[in-house]
Amino acid sequence: MRLDGVSYRYGRAGRWVLHDVSVDLPPGATVVVLGRNGAGKSTLLQLAAGVLKPSQGAVRDRPMPVGWVPERFPADQPFTVDGYLSAMARVHGVAKPGAAAWVERLGLSPYRGTRLGELSKGTAQKVGLAQALAPDPRLLVLDEPWEGLDAAAREMVPEIVAEIVARGGTVLVSDHRGETGRLPGAVTWTVAEGTVRPGEPTGAEDSAIIEIAVPAADAARTAAELRQAGHDVVGVRGKATV
Repeated sequence: MRLDGVSYRYGRAGRWVLHDVSVDLPPGATVVVLGRNGAGKSTLLQLAAGVLKPSQGAVRDRPMPVGWVPERFPADQPFTVDGYLSAMARVHGVAKPGAAAWVERLGLSPYRGTRLGELSKGTAQKVGLAQALAPDPRLLVLDEPWEGLDAAAREMVPEIVAEIVARGGTVLVSDHRGETGRLPGAVTWTVAEGTVRPGEPTGAEDSAIIEIAVPAADAARTAAELRQAGHDVVGVRGKATV
């Protein structure tokens, strides 16, 4: 898959969010997209997934099927969990059991009859994951997949990524929480000033994990400072939300 001279802006008079981006996504690769808020990470992911069409340039050789999980699952829909997953299975052209397996694995069985609007953010995100994984995607695009998930589900994300890659699929994932360390071997792309700068693969063999303790009130600031310094914040435990 290749983004070939891709540029994008919202509206004819809007500013260019991305400009002349040319990058390759080879089969079996994991790419982690980094960048500050508003840099264009989500736009890049939506272009890769086919949710948006480039204003200029082209996305070539996109693997199919595509699994797409936005940062915030659109829960304002008139479905129960079962109804939504059944409808999405028909859209993907797959049998309902494909989604049912993920319902079980993601711990969604108790919510099958619950309306989407009544779900917590984390549970709704799991529903989004289930619908994206049901067709056994060749391209899986995840926008901030750890956001809102409980600890058990967060630990599952690297397992899912590894399984897709092992089958020759490609995974593209954005990250602002510093979770890159959970995906050893991933290539990083940095989005800044409308461009995409490919980086080097991450690797568990050349990394060390250091745990530090700070007052809860300082957790968010400390995590932000560590990320700004180029470190991966693998996780934050305690009452603080970072």
